[in-house]
Amino acid sequence: MQIKPTPLKDIATIIGAKYVGNDNHIITGFNEIHRVTFGDVVFVDHPKYYDKALQSNATTIIINKNVPCPDGKALIIHPEPFTAFNQLTQYFQPKQYASQLVSSTAKIGKNTVIMPGCFIGNHVVIGDGCIIHPNVVIYDHCIIGNHVTIHAGTIVGSDAFYFKKRQTHFEQLETCGNVIIKDYVRIGANCTFDKGVTSDTIIGEGTIIDNLVHVAHDVVIGDMCLFAANVAIAGCCTIGNHVTMWGQVGVSSDITIGDGAVIQAQSGVGENVPAGKVFFGTPASEARTKMREVFAVKQLPSLIHKLYEK
Repeated sequence: MQIKPTPLKDIATIIGAKYVGNDNHIITGFNEIHRVTFGDVVFVDHPKYYDKALQSNATTIIINKNVPCPDGKALIIHPEPFTAFNQLTQYFQPKQYASQLVSSTAKIGKNTVIMPGCFIGNHVVIGDGCIIHPNVVIYDHCIIGNHVTIHAGTIVGSDAFYFKKRQTHFEQLETCGNVIIKDYVRIGANCTFDKGVTSDTIIGEGTIIDNLVHVAHDVVIGDMCLFAANVAIAGCCTIGNHVTMWGQVGVSSDITIGDGAVIQAQSGVGENVPAGKVFFGTPASEARTKMREVFAVKQLPSLIHKLYEK
């Protein structure tokens, strides 16, 4: 999330924390660790991720331990960085609840059809020549390109599935990102697209998505991809251009899939997929190798039978 340039001392004051760094060290945004850029604040609350956060592109780190401050950066010391990060989200993007089906602040392009039962949230932008079928929900701040088709029951911009387990409850990380759907995308019925936590979930130009597909927070999907029904992509994945995923593919979080890759049906992807490769199975690996493994496993009963016959 981008904000107007704000001094370090002001950010620390908002969350009631001490800091290490120049009072006038400038902050221009805040993001979770996978999408940080120069000028951003990021939070870290587990020793396993201290180094990753401190060495990231973020120039300000909210942390729950006194550590040496990297050159050119600043630290904000807070006992609960997760909660502090939520406070910043609530301060810079307070909740704004809808009071009508189509917000007066929404911008809808020429020759776009919005069918009955749709909800279009605050500050949504929809381009020209789109068809939004009945009962589609588009949450606040989402951006839809030109000539996009979205079928009935699809939800664009629901909150990220991002929680911290506390002793008595789960604390949700406040979502302030959005979803960007580019030109000529076609989306089937009853799909769900989560907002980025603090950045963008992006569906590339010309991509085709079947029914009942889920795309989680901060996923970036390239151009001209094809996803069959029941595909589910976990948070922060990066999908290249011209990628095909057949039915019931599941992709673990923070995975990169290269351009032109094909993931065959009912595969579970738990590692990065190089460009142009065909993957299959659970856990998925190169299809030819996996098929040899499957064939070998099928031979085991007869081999065991022969062994016992001896």
